Amino acid sequence: MATSAGAAPTATTVPPRLRRFLPLNPEKLKAGSSAEAMEEDGALRLEGVIFDVDGTLCEPQNYMFGQMREAMGIPKSVDILEHIYSLPASEQEGAMSKIQAIERDAMKLQKPQPGLVELMTYLDKRGIRKGICTRNFDAPVAHLLTTFLPDQTFFPILTRAFRPPKPHPAPLLHIASEWNVPASSCIMVGDSIDDMASGFAAGAATVLLCHSHNEALRENAWTDLGVQRLDDLVGVLEDGFEGLAKEEMVVE
Repeated sequence: MATSAGAAPTATTVPPRLRRFLPLNPEKLKAGSSAEAMEEDGALRLEGVIFDVDGTLCEPQNYMFGQMREAMGIPKSVDILEHIYSLPASEQEGAMSKIQAIERDAMKLQKPQPGLVELMTYLDKRGIRKGICTRNFDAPVAHLLTTFLPDQTFFPILTRAFRPPKPHPAPLLHIASEWNVPASSCIMVGDSIDDMASGFAAGAATVLLCHSHNEALRENAWTDLGVQRLDDLVGVLEDGFEGLAKEEMVVE
């Protein structure tokens, strides 16, 4: 897996933008409008959807983060991966092993999100690429895919081995480059502020999968659209995605 080795882009400003995609169902084009005319009016062709894992493809397992911070001896305000990468090189492997052990235990309890199979089947039907961008390590991702989506293909799959991780835009930009498409033609689906920030900064549209712990993020400046279930996106994409990010953002 290629990594960006922590390289950061020059600071740029991402302006407010209306995010619109053409309906995936051609019969849903507005009366008298062609796809070409809608593109001239600012609608894009959707090329791919990028998914987070914990809390997005599977139900949230937020208890893991408390266990990880306890194992690391760090408060909630400290990012777990940033803490590990700040340790002396000789200590990083041991610290990473501690959180991987917690993830291995948690993956045995994974539950698929409602509408998971329905959405993936729909995207395949419409010929839309699917990728994964997660701060998990490889094993829980592989476990989820082999258990709940054995017949589905996701490429690329970026785990925490890719640096810098979300909320940096680099992993999403890497996925778009692997697809040879602009990030603006993609959607990032996730359940955390890291997902929304990464997607927005990369220029992708952002979809928040809402649950009891993240409802406030629906109104966040970086969230284009909120849904309650994954398969709510089927109707949205059939009819034509429309969302609005509310303010500009400076990306360091």
